[in-house]
Amino acid sequence: MTIGIVSAAYIAAAVLFILSLGGLSGQESAKRAVWYGIVGMGLAVVATVFGPGVGNWFVIVLMIAGGAVLGHYVASRVQMTEMPQLVAALHSFVGLAAVFIGFNAHIEAANVAGLDEAARSGLTGFAAILAHKEPVELTIMKVEVFLGVFIGAVTFTGSIIAFGKLAGKVDGKAKKLPGGHLLNAGAALLSLLLLVLYVNGAGAWTLVLMTLAAFFIGYHLIMGIGGADMPVVVSMLNSYSGWAAAAIGFTLGNDLLIVTGALVGSSGAILSYIMCKAMNRSFISVILGGFGTTTGPQMEITGEQIAIDAEGVVTALNDADSIVIVPGYGMAVAQAQQSVSELTRKLRAAGKTVRFAIHPVAGRLPGHMNVLLAEAKVPYDIVLEMDEINDDFPNTDVVIVIGSNDIVNPAAQEDPNSPIAGMPVLEVWKAKQVFVSKRGQGTGYSGIENPLFYKDNTRMFYGDAKKSIDQLLPALA
Repeated sequence: MTIGIVSAAYIAAAVLFILSLGGLSGQESAKRAVWYGIVGMGLAVVATVFGPGVGNWFVIVLMIAGGAVLGHYVASRVQMTEMPQLVAALHSFVGLAAVFIGFNAHIEAANVAGLDEAARSGLTGFAAILAHKEPVELTIMKVEVFLGVFIGAVTFTGSIIAFGKLAGKVDGKAKKLPGGHLLNAGAALLSLLLLVLYVNGAGAWTLVLMTLAAFFIGYHLIMGIGGADMPVVVSMLNSYSGWAAAAIGFTLGNDLLIVTGALVGSSGAILSYIMCKAMNRSFISVILGGFGTTTGPQMEITGEQIAIDAEGVVTALNDADSIVIVPGYGMAVAQAQQSVSELTRKLRAAGKTVRFAIHPVAGRLPGHMNVLLAEAKVPYDIVLEMDEINDDFPNTDVVIVIGSNDIVNPAAQEDPNSPIAGMPVLEVWKAKQVFVSKRGQGTGYSGIENPLFYKDNTRMFYGDAKKSIDQLLPALA
């Protein structure tokens, strides 16, 4: 395959990736957008593998086959509820790949530097590219390698900790070592010093030491971020993985890797910013401060949680004209989306107005609830974002909250010492009646008490979300 054909394939793949990102902005176009991405990636892989100067066919075919089998196995076993931790785990692979490629580039450069002119003329592939670089170009490449390894190492350990927190294998609370931010700053300054040494001819030890420092930064940075901020962390790590890929793309001279990395990096950064804005949080505050840094005691909650049975909920639903359903991670855990979809169908068939209210950070992954509802065939036009529906709650007869806590917590507005103070929330308490489907009286993933559960117009519908919703279906008029 000639350079011209490879370049054309790369351009086509880049266009497909851009179309894929654009299509993912809407539920109606998301399925088509995924296929754009699949075709684009397939085209990119074929063009790269069959491009000029590529050898080691057996190893390449073996690795692609192994990756395909493993990917199919993982995709077929992972439930939708486990998607957040799967995404975090896949980010770690990208980071580790950047580290390996960076070290390989360093080793290749060292080997080429020791060859005479005659030996250099017989080189192929990446080694041939290195053999024809000027000293200034080699210096720039060292910076690219260093940055690629640094970002990749931070992404790797950060993604592992994010996976652990999302999977419940690591405590979701924000934790820092003694010294806090100073340790991160010290490791970053050490890495900067090592960059200067590396560029000026120091050996591989600088790269190794920087990698260890970056591993620590990734670990300590994400450990210091609490569970409620994990959706932002996932999108941030997505951005990191993109920038790591872009840096390695510069090292390898691969234009498509540069473009793809830049697309992923910039889109992840923009998404992180949008989510922070939706939470009324500073991006720097989330990343450096983590979640849950308050200055005083939280507001005392008085009253008690009043339970209701399925019969009481059914009576209220039969009498209601307008109903809003607020899904959260509890719906995902119980895999209740199909039951919720059936409930919606029956209520709409009875002539009632049913809509869904989606908070930007509901669940543990950006768009988590939208994906689950789309999977359950809930009509797109009744799934509304927070800004579209928040003003309608005073005119709503019944709100059903399914497994949500922080996104419907009035403490965000009423308690300046709450860890989520100032965060925009769904103002469900303004509705005439609120039913909260919840397993028990716990505080949820972030550990924050919710005054909503104690309000006069709120009733607690305890139990597994799927089983609870299924109890309602036979009795609805």
